[in-house]
Amino acid sequence: MRGEKQTSEEKNTVTTMTELSPTAGKNSQDIQGDEKLSPRKALSICSTRYGIAFIVHLCNFIIMAQNIIMNITMVAMVNNTSHQPSFNGSTEGLPVDSFGDPNNSPKSLPARAPVYDWNPQIQGIIFSAINYGMILTLAPSGYLAGRVGTKRVGLGYGGQFAIWERWSPPHERSRLCGIAVSGLLLGTCIAILLGGIISQTLGWPSVFYIFGGFGCICFLLWCVLVYDDPVTHPWINITEKEYIISSLAQQVNSTKQPLPIKAMVRSLPLWSMCVCCFSHQWLINIIIIYAPTYISSVFNIDIKNSGFLSALPFIIAWVICLLGSYLADFLLTKNFRLVTVRKIATVLGNVPSSTFLLILPFVASNYIIAVSLLTLSCGLGLLCQPGVYINALDIAPRHSSFLMGASRAFAQISAVLAPTVSGFLLSQDPEFGWRNVFYLSFVINTLGLIFYLIFGKADVQDWAKERKLTHL
Repeated sequence: MRGEKQTSEEKNTVTTMTELSPTAGKNSQDIQGDEKLSPRKALSICSTRYGIAFIVHLCNFIIMAQNIIMNITMVAMVNNTSHQPSFNGSTEGLPVDSFGDPNNSPKSLPARAPVYDWNPQIQGIIFSAINYGMILTLAPSGYLAGRVGTKRVGLGYGGQFAIWERWSPPHERSRLCGIAVSGLLLGTCIAILLGGIISQTLGWPSVFYIFGGFGCICFLLWCVLVYDDPVTHPWINITEKEYIISSLAQQVNSTKQPLPIKAMVRSLPLWSMCVCCFSHQWLINIIIIYAPTYISSVFNIDIKNSGFLSALPFIIAWVICLLGSYLADFLLTKNFRLVTVRKIATVLGNVPSSTFLLILPFVASNYIIAVSLLTLSCGLGLLCQPGVYINALDIAPRHSSFLMGASRAFAQISAVLAPTVSGFLLSQDPEFGWRNVFYLSFVINTLGLIFYLIFGKADVQDWAKERKLTHL
């Protein structure tokens, strides 16, 4: 018995060393054999890694829901009658019901909920202020997660990507990241959908209490069920563990190498990724932040119906994000070049979305067409997720957690600038404000895409490759 126990311990030690060793991928035949051991396990949605993706999906759901509930509650928080002319020149008060009676909507809002006299420019500043903390914490959380593990740092939008350095086989990376990140879209959808109803029935303060409580539940699930890698997970199937380890043997090790900051700053592929993320996030932030206000102000729809219509684009986006992620992995299995897949996904996520948004003001008189264009713009925009947004895992897998956090922090600057600039444009030009906002989004988005198409790469950069340690 003692001999058997010792043998078992030796096997575990060997397995752990194999998982963390930088030379674990030396025998390519063994790796290929392990990858073919369990094709059903590799694709099973009941596997542990897909369970991890689902938990991260839920956490992303609440992160985004808590982040954007201000956008839908703003319709109820603001005394719209004072500033309605700054949006569409109408003298009618908002919100109103679908029959155009301005006397019905105020009765439905709870009297105890305070109402503020904020003009569009002040609203833009408030929308921007929500993102200050995220910008400051994205890069540090990504760096710390890469060093000590995401579980210890706690889930953050930047730090979560360290999980996929250890959990995602290369040909499943797009779909696992897609499942996880699509929670952001579902959170946006549900928050907008329910935010209007809750604001109208219980008062807008209740929206913050309800989503805050659900966030506490997601935190508990995270602490109990999520682990940094297959090695430390107590319930993972041994076959799945070996499959993940063998597929990542040549990419990941436990050596803590310093960040090559100078080389990163000089890297055009990295800058192209950051710039494209920034320009695309400008577009997405305009849709997320101003969709409820645009629908309410242009079509004179009450807060409840505004919530339903504003949530529709994100329902479509949630579905497209998942399908696009699976499509990207499918193309990789058909021998498409990785850089080709990334750029195709990025083009499909940028060009149609910005174009539809550009022509939106010219069809504002047609309610159905306008909502359809807004829905398509938001939905197709998420095809970028298996493109530029996970490009850091390609060009620098050893530093991807930090780079994803840093690139998203850079992109998140748009969440501060976009509403501030848009609020100014809407205040200064009541007649053509929305057209100017959407035109500017189109220009910024197009310039970022062109820069990425020219300089974007998908191969591991020289500064991101493993440095040989002479003292070994």
